Amino acid sequence: LAVLAVPAYWWLLMESHAPAGGSYSIDMAEVRRLADSIPGDKPAEIRVETIAHMDFPKTIVVAGDSWDPVDMAVSSYQVVYGDHTVIVDTAFEESQGTKSGAPITTFDKAAYDRMSAALHTASLIVVTHEHMDHIGGLLAQPDLDKLLAVTRLNKEQFDSPERMTPVVFPAALRAGYKPLEYERYAAIGPGMVLIKAPGHTPGSQIVYVKRADGTEVLFLGDVAWQNRNIEVQRERARLVTYFLLNEDRDAVMLELAEFKRLHEAEPKLEMMPGHDAGVLARFIRAGLLVKGFK
Repeated sequence: LAVLAVPAYWWLLMESHAPAGGSYSIDMAEVRRLADSIPGDKPAEIRVETIAHMDFPKTIVVAGDSWDPVDMAVSSYQVVYGDHTVIVDTAFEESQGTKSGAPITTFDKAAYDRMSAALHTASLIVVTHEHMDHIGGLLAQPDLDKLLAVTRLNKEQFDSPERMTPVVFPAALRAGYKPLEYERYAAIGPGMVLIKAPGHTPGSQIVYVKRADGTEVLFLGDVAWQNRNIEVQRERARLVTYFLLNEDRDAVMLELAEFKRLHEAEPKLEMMPGHDAGVLARFIRAGLLVKGFK
């Protein structure tokens, strides 16, 4: 049993290597060109509501790390222009999290309510990917039919409803919805660009935001749960990626490598991983994010 158990433990919880072939790159010159291509003032600020916290073992988040718990923040972001707002990710409603079996340690009902209210005044809603903890808050809204008019799910997100489990995109509303189709990049507003990054899910994408003061932030979604995934170039444990998330590990590893290259080449280009409470706190202290939605 030991002969079998040790290799299995290593393969399921520790091993994480870069693929031998393939490539993934982000052309920041093109992203910046597209961010400047739509007329109008760029956003003045980016605000955040942290709806919940979860605890995962570190080795699940970064293969080979310890079994100590790590704080996983679940947040929604509000990009604030002079006369309108854009929402990036919508967290989840508490009952959705409970139903999913997520290891929730805290749920902030007041923050969820503020996020829900902000959805109803937003001019645009996008999600980094189709998992429950990013799209659930949107799909829980009782007037979802009205919100879909300003929601831009990409085609891959729309075509992967099974990835939204346990939340459901109602069939009656899916029938008339036209998703966004794009190849690599799509400008969605002054200073805002979507960047395809499939692997964690088919519809995974990065959201680039350039503020009016020139500050640039990449919202990475769950390509990287935490900044440590990028620092040490290690994926989530295979136990999670193969058997729970159905990820394309090679694609994610190539994307992590590109994030590290970008960070080294452009240290002022900020990156917000999907669930890193430490990076979130640092961004708030530095004024990159403002706590609380308008």
